Amino acid sequence: MRIAFFGTPDFARASLAALLDMPEHTVAGVFTQPDRAKGRGMKLTASPVKELAERHGIPVFQPVKMRDGTALTALRSLKPDLAAVVAYGRMLPKDMLDEPGLGCINLHASLLPELRGAAPIQWAVARGFAKTGVTTQKMAEECDAGDILLREETPIGADETAGDLHDRLRDLGASLLQKTIRAIADGTANPAPQDHAKATYAPILKKEDGVIDLSRPAAEIGCLIRAMNPWPGAALGALKVHRARIVPGGSGAKYIRCGDGGVLELLEVQAPGGRRMSAEDYFRGARG
Repeated sequence: MRIAFFGTPDFARASLAALLDMPEHTVAGVFTQPDRAKGRGMKLTASPVKELAERHGIPVFQPVKMRDGTALTALRSLKPDLAAVVAYGRMLPKDMLDEPGLGCINLHASLLPELRGAAPIQWAVARGFAKTGVTTQKMAEECDAGDILLREETPIGADETAGDLHDRLRDLGASLLQKTIRAIADGTANPAPQDHAKATYAPILKKEDGVIDLSRPAAEIGCLIRAMNPWPGAALGALKVHRARIVPGGSGAKYIRCGDGGVLELLEVQAPGGRRMSAEDYFRGARG
C-alpha cells in the first residue's frame, strides 16, 4: 500500500519509524506542522517527524491551512491507498478524509471512547486511572469518534509520570499501528462502532491545570503532580513540584498536609528561574 503519514511530535515519530520498518508498504509522503521557533534564539526548528522523513528522502508537506485546498492537492498528488494520522495537531477536513481509497486511520493514546481529545496521557494520570492504552480507529469528522480497529491496554504504575507513560504508549502505539495496517492490507480488519454514551474528554493542557489546591485529597494531588511532569509542572505557589509521595506524616517544609488530612512529601522541586533539585536540598537552602 501507498501510505500518507500525518504526524508532528516525538510520539508520532515512533509510528513513522514503525511504518518505515514495513518494506511491503511505501510511505509516499509526510504531512507535519510548520517549523516552529524554539529556544532562546527562537530558531526555526523542524518537527521530529519532518527530521525523520527528510533523512529517508520522503516528501514533506507543511500546510499552514487545511481547508484552502493546498493540503488536499498535496494529498492527491501522492495517490495514497491509506492515510495514517498520529498526533498531527490539526483536524483533517472531510474531503481529505475521503481521498485515500482505504480511508484514514488514527492512533490515539487512550482506550477510546475514554479520553477523546488533545491530552489523554496527562488526564489518565491526573484522574487516577489504573489503566490506559492505545487505540486505532477509522477517522470520522468528529474528533476521536471513529470506529475502533484495534486496542491495546496497559496498567499505569503507581509512581509513573505522564512523561514515563508517554514513552511507553508511544512505543506500544507504534506496534499497534503496524498490526492495524497489516489487518487492513490482508482484509481482516473489523471496525466496531464506539459507544458514544461512554465518551469522556481530555482537553488540551494549560499551565493553570497544574495549580495545586491543598484542600484536595492527598491521592488526588499526588496524581496531579505526576500528570504535570514534565510539562507544565505542578505549581505550589511559585514553586514547581515535579515529584512527591504520600507518607504517614512528617515535619518540616518539604511535608505538606492535604485536605483529607493526608501528607505528601515533596521529593523534587524547582524554584522560578532555577533548576530541578531534590526538595531536601532546596529547603536546606541550596536553591541555585
